[in-house]
Amino acid sequence: MESEVNETAGVENTSNVTGRDAATPEGIAITYGSLFLMALLPLFFGSLRSVGYHTGLKTRGEEAGDRIGMRDAAMFPVYASGGLFGLYLFFKFLPKEYVNTILSALFLLLGISALTRALSSIVNPFIPDSWKAWFTQYSLHLTVTTPGKESEESRLKFTTIDVILAVGSALLGLGHLLSNHWLSNNVFGLAFCLNAIEMISLDSVGVGALLLGGLFLYDIFWVGSLSEQCLVFGTDVMVTVAKSFEAPIKLMFPMDILEKGLGANNFGMLGLGDIVIPGLLIALLCRFDKSHHPKGIKVYFYSGFLAYVLGLGTTIAVMHTFKAAQPALLYLVPSCLGLPLFMALIRGDISDMFKYRDYPEKKEAKESKED
Repeated sequence: MESEVNETAGVENTSNVTGRDAATPEGIAITYGSLFLMALLPLFFGSLRSVGYHTGLKTRGEEAGDRIGMRDAAMFPVYASGGLFGLYLFFKFLPKEYVNTILSALFLLLGISALTRALSSIVNPFIPDSWKAWFTQYSLHLTVTTPGKESEESRLKFTTIDVILAVGSALLGLGHLLSNHWLSNNVFGLAFCLNAIEMISLDSVGVGALLLGGLFLYDIFWVGSLSEQCLVFGTDVMVTVAKSFEAPIKLMFPMDILEKGLGANNFGMLGLGDIVIPGLLIALLCRFDKSHHPKGIKVYFYSGFLAYVLGLGTTIAVMHTFKAAQPALLYLVPSCLGLPLFMALIRGDISDMFKYRDYPEKKEAKESKED
């Protein structure tokens, strides 16, 4: 998850700021629409897929490996700020090309894994069962031993088709490392978002509210507010990192695509954190719907999804009006928290919503209480 690196939506469309030709109204409209659609797809499908993923884990008596508890949510903005400012210093005082090469290679290793998993989940349902018998089944057993704790075992199962998809993902990753093309960047970015929203579990709605609230302040502090006249907080740190970092931590779409085609280079950007962070809460609401409405009524999922649409739409509108990067969570957090909680309040589900847990409390939390 790259939310700590780039959680801003930014647009470059004036020649006096960027040194490039100003974008046409048509190009800007296509960019906004494309970024909007790319944000909605992983959020929608990742949330729906999270129901099956976490249900499967609980059925097997397992827990999600990536869980965010109250302490994690409280400290996340601090860790994010440290990571962001560290990257800013790297880009300020070290050769940018070397920093990008090292970080891009690291993120692409993670991206290859994410893309392989995403493609596998898309391809496997379309393979007839009669064909699957021809594919070799592999099982990799891993044992993690931590001093002072019991050893943990995990099993990774995959097939020949997964190996083929991994090779294809690796070739795409190598191509991206050499070309840094925006299309391959978006493929890996979408895979990151889809997997993160599906697999990461918030311990509760209260944890989600704390996480979003903390990052709401984080985004305002590092990006700023509506316009130059309103900038009480805000620095060039976030935007500098977003523009300098060439790894797939943001979605990009060129505003000059009509003029230059696939070789366009004047981009609008949307940080992956602006998709994943609200997406984690919306996915939790989707699982709450499954638990609270077994007949399949997704009241809170759809209210959360609608809230995200309204929040992102507001971000883009303000961004276009002021011609400046905006802290997207400034608009996404109030809408994504406000509308579902308002719905729960008027439907009388607010208590059940805050009591809902995917999994029991973490063992560490219980032990600390006993001590």
